[in-house]
Amino acid sequence: MKKIMIVDDSKFMRTMIKNILQNEEYVFCEASDGIEALAMYPNEKPDVVLLDITMPHMSGIEVLKKLKEIDAEVKIVMCSAVGQESIIREAVIEGAIDFIVKPFKEDVLKRTVCAIVYADKGV
Repeated sequence: MKKIMIVDDSKFMRTMIKNILQNEEYVFCEASDGIEALAMYPNEKPDVVLLDITMPHMSGIEVLKKLKEIDAEVKIVMCSAVGQESIIREAVIEGAIDFIVKPFKEDVLKRTVCAIVYADKGV
């Protein structure tokens, strides 16, 4: 089973992502902010991190940078609202693999996560 970490301050958004991806063969861990995500990451070692950009305490960009310090190989997909294009560019420069725009289109979310999670398997 592949593990996905969902980092978003909105419980509704975390639940929605899990519901969209539930029929795939994934297990989930959740963090409600960047501080929690950074504390959880070393023990959870997820295959991919879905990371919201706008959160309290610490921005998604700050979390991205710190996760890259912990694990240079971490696979991060930024989740952003429409209108955050400059932040998305910064996230990609800092090492995000991809980004998904909210509100999510189910097929885009599934395809993006699947492509990243199974990239090393040639699927």
